Amino acid sequence: MSPNPEISVVIPLYNEEESITELHGQIRAALTAYGQPYEVIVVDDGSTDGSFVRLQEIVATDEHWRVVRLRRNFGQTAGFAAGFDLARGEVIITLDADLQNDPADIPVLMAKMGEGYDIVSGWRVDRQDTFLSRRLPSLIANWLISKTTGVYLHDYGCSLKAYRREVVKNLRLYGEMHRFVPAVASWMGVTIAEVPVNHRPRTHGQSKYGISRTFRVLLDLMTVYFLLSYSTRPIQVFGGIGLVSSGLGVGLGAYLSFVKLILGQNIGSRPLLLLAVLLIVVGVQMIAMGLLGEMIARTYYESQDKPIYFVREIVQSEEGEVG
Repeated sequence: MSPNPEISVVIPLYNEEESITELHGQIRAALTAYGQPYEVIVVDDGSTDGSFVRLQEIVATDEHWRVVRLRRNFGQTAGFAAGFDLARGEVIITLDADLQNDPADIPVLMAKMGEGYDIVSGWRVDRQDTFLSRRLPSLIANWLISKTTGVYLHDYGCSLKAYRREVVKNLRLYGEMHRFVPAVASWMGVTIAEVPVNHRPRTHGQSKYGISRTFRVLLDLMTVYFLLSYSTRPIQVFGGIGLVSSGLGVGLGAYLSFVKLILGQNIGSRPLLLLAVLLIVVGVQMIAMGLLGEMIARTYYESQDKPIYFVREIVQSEEGEVG
């Protein structure tokens, strides 16, 4: 195996014993024909069947393969994160282990990457899944994610994607956020393309995902939206809400003061008085949350020496000075 592979294929896996041998053969055929040095990193996410034994057998005969065995089932996002941490390739390809993604599409993604893109996402145009339980929720989720993040993709849920190494090495993934990588990475100013890929019906095992995943995706989408829009300036969202709330409360208070002092009416039992007080209190709390958020954001970035910008390239004269 080359010490510096061109391609790293990252595959999170959970209880896919029946698919592993066939998956190995398909990946080897596709990447051997492609002709570039490669490695395959399989993350066994706490499988309880014979998956790890099968993987050990493959590693013993194929030097391109490495297996990472997690202590328990941490989820697909953690599997991708573990693979990203160990990947050495210039381009990192992600792939599902259930044989629904076609390894023969890897050269298609690489060809698109060769046009200068930072991320190339697969688009399952002819998706081989049930409509009500899988495809319809996916259509709704893709529309919501695209509208919320401003990164328009037809198929966020397709695991078959290609990333430049510097993109994923600067990401930290949590929850179900592996599907949002193109959106999260857009904050860096990356270029993203989408290509149609083959999608095959599942022939072994059962899907690990149900309709409940849709709700988790929606919750993570709110997190992604906040991170993209306000992670470095939380005072603008919390402070803005606080100012509006306080302003309404003060306005109502001024009106009630006029009613009491000028018109001589009793306001002690009026619900409007309670609403005015509540709005002012909520406003103060939101502004305080914004200030605390600013302190936390600065601690987050400065303690990790985390940049708030990413450089694509630096152009200078041959002498090392800008002319």
